[in-house]
Amino acid sequence: MRPSPSRRTVLTATGATALGAAAAGEAAAATPSGTRPPATAQPPTRELRALLREIDPDRIEATVRRLVSFGTRHTLSSQDDPRRGIGAARDWLLAELSSCAAASGGRMTAELQSYVQEPAPRIPTPTRITNVVATLRGAVTPERVYVVSGHYDSRVTDVMDATSDSPGADDDASGVAVVLELARVMATRRPASTIVFAAVAGEEQGLYGAAHMAQQLKAAGADVQGMFTNDIVGSPTADDGTRDPYTVRLFAEGVPSSETPEQAAVRRSVGGENDSTTRQLARFVRDVADNDVTGMHVRVIYRRDRYRRGGDHIPFLERGYPAARFTEPAEDFAHQHQDVRVDEHGTQYGDLPEFCDFRYIARVARVNAATLWTLAQAPGTPREARLLTATLTNSTQLVWSRGTEPDLAGYEVVWRETTSPEWTHVIPVGDVTTHEVDLSKDNVFFGVRAVNKAGQKSPVAFPQPA
Repeated sequence: MRPSPSRRTVLTATGATALGAAAAGEAAAATPSGTRPPATAQPPTRELRALLREIDPDRIEATVRRLVSFGTRHTLSSQDDPRRGIGAARDWLLAELSSCAAASGGRMTAELQSYVQEPAPRIPTPTRITNVVATLRGAVTPERVYVVSGHYDSRVTDVMDATSDSPGADDDASGVAVVLELARVMATRRPASTIVFAAVAGEEQGLYGAAHMAQQLKAAGADVQGMFTNDIVGSPTADDGTRDPYTVRLFAEGVPSSETPEQAAVRRSVGGENDSTTRQLARFVRDVADNDVTGMHVRVIYRRDRYRRGGDHIPFLERGYPAARFTEPAEDFAHQHQDVRVDEHGTQYGDLPEFCDFRYIARVARVNAATLWTLAQAPGTPREARLLTATLTNSTQLVWSRGTEPDLAGYEVVWRETTSPEWTHVIPVGDVTTHEVDLSKDNVFFGVRAVNKAGQKSPVAFPQPA
């Protein structure tokens, strides 16, 4: 075990680390963005590499085109027409996820999750909203849950127009295609923890389906340790024609949406604005999915979502779950929320499949798969991480509760300068529940992560003062 750093040598060590990284930069394997991986990065396992090779852009294309073929998938469109409308899309999605479940040996189930939404903004009459959900039960820690979603409803310029053609290829057949492909490749495998694959409805009318799902999980006391929505992940081409085909944005809030006044007071006193559970989840995505095996750079955006926009991760955030949104690198607004038409200049408007890049969507699916599979196989995020402050000293004592995973091997303490966005130092501390570091808690940020016997690591827990 390496010794903990000393406050008397930390500046020298930090400088040496920076110089060493620069010197090794040319020889080290860089991420797709050309930058050196964070100190907490995890290399993909052989099992994960095999899983990612199975993700098929042709299947993703077939899913997008099939969803477009229903004409409109507006939340207020027909629910009983077998060929057109949201009901036809719902039934097809259930059949697809049921087919995945049939190949799982009983580990996966598929179901409809429905409720009647009473009149509300953008819902003029009582309307049945239905999520299509497949659950792959974990083999070791099934109580720990991770959720991935896309929304299958669509819209045109008028958000209340439920009859016009609304292809919704990018927004959000692309995200649903990611979810279905993940369900297909994971159904035959045995994750340690539970993964939920969801195609939700009512997003364009106000995140209704996702809010219902999040509330159901909250009411059941589900231990959701991560949720991702894929919304508008269909194209790397911006409105000016520029392309960034190897980047996906990940929107991750800092100050938690569910924060109480008491929690806000603690955050203000210790400076945890960049250390919410969602920010730690985003760092984990970078650690495991920004590499050569996905071929993608994950650009983390320190915001809950884009200006004047919102996604299905927000209801999960509001209920205290860590959640983030994947979105393409730069949007082309002519191909979302638009009537299908050609203007007087010959410009095509509308969210049509010809403006999607299916190989790009497949790479986004690989980012999701690398993240979800590693989360499900690794230990859970450490609980009750605390930084002791009863006495004033220039060292830092951390405590946490030991996890219950049967393959748990121990823990690592991580730290970084307060001005750094990434964890820069890792200290293996063994199978213990307390560790003292000879560094001042006033000068740096600390975290704790769990490690299993296979070397897989959890997201970081940011300790609260105690």
